Amino acid sequence: MDNSEMERQARRETLLKLAAAGALGAGGILGLVRDALSAGSLPATPGFRHIKGPVGVDATRASIGLNIKPGQSVMTGVGGEAVYIVGPDAFLQREKTKVTFEESGGAQFLRIVTGSLLSVIGKGRDRPRNLQIATPTATIGIRGTGCYIEAEEARTYFCLCYGEAEVTPKGDPKLKETIQTKHHDHPIYIHASGSQMMAPATVMNHTDDELIMLENAVGRWPPFYGQGGKSY
Repeated sequence: MDNSEMERQARRETLLKLAAAGALGAGGILGLVRDALSAGSLPATPGFRHIKGPVGVDATRASIGLNIKPGQSVMTGVGGEAVYIVGPDAFLQREKTKVTFEESGGAQFLRIVTGSLLSVIGKGRDRPRNLQIATPTATIGIRGTGCYIEAEEARTYFCLCYGEAEVTPKGDPKLKETIQTKHHDHPIYIHASGSQMMAPATVMNHTDDELIMLENAVGRWPPFYGQGGKSY
């Protein structure tokens, strides 16, 4: 058995275990497994890979395989959920969330207007520039990371699951901070105002199983995989 076949088998076993455990919910898991097994390596098939409940792109109802283009917004309603791939990146968007994808001068921007988004972001040749994520209270530059964000008008919850990020509070850009983590080491709140603009938080509302699923959807493994230790 060559290395590519061993990788494919490992991916199959992992995703089927997640499916059996109910880690990803019932809807769409077979399609996600199929795509992850067929991808083998980048580039993965772009577009929507899983849709549950009300999900739209601008004024269009989302469908499996629909691509997301710069300038478009992905919106989930009550009970909605979506997994989609854009370039080397994969996203799990939860209900009542609006995310806009933008490009300017060759740079890429992702604006989380409101709601919750789990992301795995490519690096190296797959992503020559950082992806800039904007929320109502922060600007976050990331590359080669996994992160989870909950965006509200008054504060942003940000967990850098692994990798490196540069976090800038919009209320006071002088407090810009570079964060490096290996496994959910430094979750924070970024407030719009107040004496403690960036405050410690706890790990919440996202799991390692979801990160493994997203990374596999684009032919990768998260760096913590197989290292033991505490799981989330």
